[in-house]
Amino acid sequence: MIKEKNIVRWLLSGVPLLFLLLFFIAPSLIIVFTSFRFPGEFGGLAPLIAPMGTVDVEHGLTLEAYQFFFSDTLYVRVFIKSLQVAVVTTLICLIMSYPLALLIARSKERLRNIMLLLVVLPFASNFLIRIYAWVIILDPESVLSYFINLILNLVGISPVIFLFSPFAVLLGMVYVHLPFMILPLYINLEKHDPILLDAAQDLGASHWKCFWYITWPLSISGVSSGIVLVFISALGMFAVPDILGGTGDILIGNLIKDQFISTRDWPFGAVLSIMLALTILLIIGLGAYFLRRLRKRNYAT
Repeated sequence: MIKEKNIVRWLLSGVPLLFLLLFFIAPSLIIVFTSFRFPGEFGGLAPLIAPMGTVDVEHGLTLEAYQFFFSDTLYVRVFIKSLQVAVVTTLICLIMSYPLALLIARSKERLRNIMLLLVVLPFASNFLIRIYAWVIILDPESVLSYFINLILNLVGISPVIFLFSPFAVLLGMVYVHLPFMILPLYINLEKHDPILLDAAQDLGASHWKCFWYITWPLSISGVSSGIVLVFISALGMFAVPDILGGTGDILIGNLIKDQFISTRDWPFGAVLSIMLALTILLIIGLGAYFLRRLRKRNYAT
């Protein structure tokens, strides 16, 4: 009986473990190994062993890509800018999503299903099509730009170009990631027992106190899940800045993509990918630490 349980346990855990080995750990090890290689003369990777009959051909392992990364502050500035965009995107998504998720969770079942359908409906269309739709909307010749600039002209403000600007990048980021914040918040808020709020109101608590001392603490896990989903995705995003941003709106995701596709400097692209992964792990670790302290404080009070 014990052997059968062990076999069943290994069968159930073996498939996810094999999946992680093949599609997560193995690619990660390849990226780490690539970061210690020389770039090829025409892109890609230089050989580990020099071909016979060749002279002065770069080969083997090196720390050159890491030295290049730490020798130029440009890449640090790109990292900081990417972090700023990801943080602002996450905050805006949280501020916009929380009231909507709370409204959906407290609505009647039929209306709730309709609103949930509207939240996930954008996923029915292609991602790039949705982003290019914003190119049409924000175009200087579009109806929206015309009316906004007309109003600005009436109050004495010069016309504004929305497309290919930091505003367009931030708008696209929020648009893309908003559902990833709404859904975890809704799943959490929908599980709250309304009896707790009724009891608090019967004891004289105002709506604000009910929210601050009951709803908000109970929703911390949903908030943290939404923040992780949005922040990680926004930090590595390259399609939105590529399409909606200008030449000054290059983020770390664009830089990594250019190294692998345009410049074809794979070792340096691998270094940037590793630094991005380490940054995400560090931020998630710090966030988990402060979240544990927050939960302990809530339990203590």
